[in-house]
Amino acid sequence: MPDGSEMDASPEQPPERRFLPLSVASQALGRFVNPHASVSEQRLREAVDGKVVLVTGASYGIGEAAARRLAAAGAVVLAVARSQERLESMCAEIAERGGEAFAYPADLADIDAVDALATRVLERHGHVDVLVNNAGKSIRRSIELSYDRFHDFQRTIDVNYLGPVKLLLALLPSMRRRRSGHLVNVSTLGVRMPPAPRWGAYQASKAAFDVFFRTVAIEAASDGVTTTSIYMPLVRTRMSAPTPELRYVPGLSPAEAAGLICKAIVERPGVISPWWVGATEAGFALARRPWELASGLWSRRTSDTKAAMSSTRRRPDERR
Repeated sequence: MPDGSEMDASPEQPPERRFLPLSVASQALGRFVNPHASVSEQRLREAVDGKVVLVTGASYGIGEAAARRLAAAGAVVLAVARSQERLESMCAEIAERGGEAFAYPADLADIDAVDALATRVLERHGHVDVLVNNAGKSIRRSIELSYDRFHDFQRTIDVNYLGPVKLLLALLPSMRRRRSGHLVNVSTLGVRMPPAPRWGAYQASKAAFDVFFRTVAIEAASDGVTTTSIYMPLVRTRMSAPTPELRYVPGLSPAEAAGLICKAIVERPGVISPWWVGATEAGFALARRPWELASGLWSRRTSDTKAAMSSTRRRPDERR
């Protein structure tokens, strides 16, 4: 998703007021272009009550909202993220409300930690009924500013691809033996769109796991394991906040995005995506060159965010 440089606001007109019409229009358009869920609490409870549901990236944003709603519906939630204190606080709040949730601090970029996580989960709970792959690292930086930042690509691929692959490989065998299980991948709309300037590391890593996940779907279906790929539009979380103009792009709240995860678990569709994406993919296939020219022009006329242009030692991009 391309982005422009942030404009300086005059004292008389702060940016929030200047772009208020854009914000209102964005919300209205979002109701039309974004997917929405209408799963009742009764149907959700029927689907997850007593089931073991593992959610990665559960300490903030989409993952936290999903973990809380699933636990409220009776699921045994296994909350995974790096932030131990946040996880334990959330699980304690869930328990106070009569739910059941367990904190599993782990860094998906550490393959040994993922191995240990899977071992602990299976030893303690025996199996996982639903795996929600939600954790992710977002990064927006031009290639020009990335020449000496290979670690950005390494970290992004570790969190968005290699870590989730390792976790899925560890949990899938028990699902196939039990001939029961559901896998949910919270992907991004970007993997179904043409490459966009400054998003190369992020789009590539998410696309890699998307292809792997769809391959698993084909092979595991005969053993009773179902899958849902959610091609999530923009969600207003800590990940999108550093990019100024994304504030005016139609998006979902974390609670709305969590609703799509619940829909995936209840209805088990193969894909959840905005209605217009299929036609757009076909259109871009025919108009690849014009798109590339337009994107290149946009890239030259805009700039990286201030965070991306800061010291090469700083790593400001956030993960959910």
